[in-house]
Amino acid sequence: MRPEAGTHSPPHEHHRDVQGGAARAAVFGISDGLLTNVSLILGVAGANPGAGVVRLAGLAGLVAGAFSMAAGEYVSMSAQKELVERELELERRELERHPESETRELTATFERRGLEHGDARRIAETIMRDPNVALEVHAAEELGVRPSQTGAPLAAAISSFVSFAVGAVIPLLPWFFVSGHPAVIASVCLGAVSAVAIGWTVAVFTGRSRVRSVLRQLGIATVAAAVTYGVGLAVGIRTGGA
Repeated sequence: MRPEAGTHSPPHEHHRDVQGGAARAAVFGISDGLLTNVSLILGVAGANPGAGVVRLAGLAGLVAGAFSMAAGEYVSMSAQKELVERELELERRELERHPESETRELTATFERRGLEHGDARRIAETIMRDPNVALEVHAAEELGVRPSQTGAPLAAAISSFVSFAVGAVIPLLPWFFVSGHPAVIASVCLGAVSAVAIGWTVAVFTGRSRVRSVLRQLGIATVAAAVTYGVGLAVGIRTGGA
C-alpha cells in the first residue's frame, strides 16, 4: 500500500554499538598513551639527560603502558562479562521454573510504562511464549543488558594495546632524530596537535561541543606535561648540584 500524498515514512535511525568495548578502549587507549608518554618523556627530558636516556624511558613507558592497559581492559571486561552471564543464567532459570511469576512481573513493568492491565498482560504472555525473546526482554528491563552483547574482552584488550602504543609513540618520534631543546619542542608540538585531534574525534563520536572537547583534552595534556617537566627540571638541577 502506497503512502498518502503529503505523508512521510519515519526516517530509519542508525545507532552505533556502544556496548562492545573496543571503540571505547581505542579512544581511552590513544588518549592515555599520548598523555602518559608525553608526560614521561618531558619529565625525563627536564632533568637534561642524554637523548638515549629519554628514548629508553619513552620506549619503556610505551611497552609497559600498552601491556598494562591491555591486561587491565581484558581483566575488567572479562569480570563484567562473567558477572552479566551469571545473572543471565539465573534469569533463564527463573523463566523456566516460575513462568507465571515472571509473566506477572513483566506485566507490572508494562503497567508502570503506562499500559492498561489487559494490554500489558497480553503483551507479556506473547513475549513469554518464546524463551529467547523472554530472556531478551527480562534482561533489558531488569539488568539493562542484551544477552547477545555482553562485551568482547579480547577485542577490547587488543584495541587498547594498539591504540595506547600509537598514542605513546607520537611524542617519542622526535628523539630518534634530534635531541635537547629541539626534541623537547617537537614533542610538545606533536603532543598538542595530537591532543587537539583526539579531542575533536571524541566530540565527533559523542556529538558534544568540539571546542569544549578540544580545550579539555589540550588542557589536561598541558597541565600533566608541565608538571612532570617541572619535576624533572627541579630534580635534574638538584642532582647536578649535589
